[in-house]
Amino acid sequence: MKETILIVDDEQDIVDLIAYHLEKDGYKTITAPDGEAAFSLIRKERPELIILDLMLPGINGLEVCKRLKADEELAGIAIIMLTARGEEEDITLGLKLGADDYVTKPFSPKELIARVHSVLRRTKNLSAKKESIDIGDLKINLNKYEAKIKNDPLPLTLTEFKLLYQLASRPGRVFTRDQLIDAVSGLETIVIDRTIDVHVAALRKKLKHFKNHIVTIRGIGYKFLEI
Repeated sequence: MKETILIVDDEQDIVDLIAYHLEKDGYKTITAPDGEAAFSLIRKERPELIILDLMLPGINGLEVCKRLKADEELAGIAIIMLTARGEEEDITLGLKLGADDYVTKPFSPKELIARVHSVLRRTKNLSAKKESIDIGDLKINLNKYEAKIKNDPLPLTLTEFKLLYQLASRPGRVFTRDQLIDAVSGLETIVIDRTIDVHVAALRKKLKHFKNHIVTIRGIGYKFLEI
């Protein structure tokens, strides 16, 4: 039996549309019209994924996300946010709080199902920090701080290596600029918001035919394409 997915939205027509397509694809769905009802169901049913509207009555979606990720027992549940177009600040905040992906309204049910597949697959594969990552001809070794394409070493700086590792460790996952800064910063390097784009540009040049795998998400950050 496939995973249980909780749909949290106060618009019944959207809930029905999402539930129809998820169930058609073999998932079990449960629904909640607001944040309070969602928390009750989450503790009872423990869904594998939550499709969470941000504009909810009472507790909004961002607060729901924040509370879930602060709860050790529930923090591992994957979250896909539903947002209206133009809510870039909310999307960025939601990703910072721990949401796994977002879909903007109006949306294609086919796209949403694809995002569900992708997030659940990533969640299953996230058991521990990977020592090595193989993506086609691209090989990344965390222990050696080394990256190669077809066995040819890439001349990366430490910051570029950390940036590549962070993005490639979770293909398809959108990282905000702040999350990338946190991932690459340390005592030996200082990275600020206005320079992260410079590091990404430099990394793309060195990645050769993999350069197009780092995709810019306008106003938010970057992601590494899934293969």
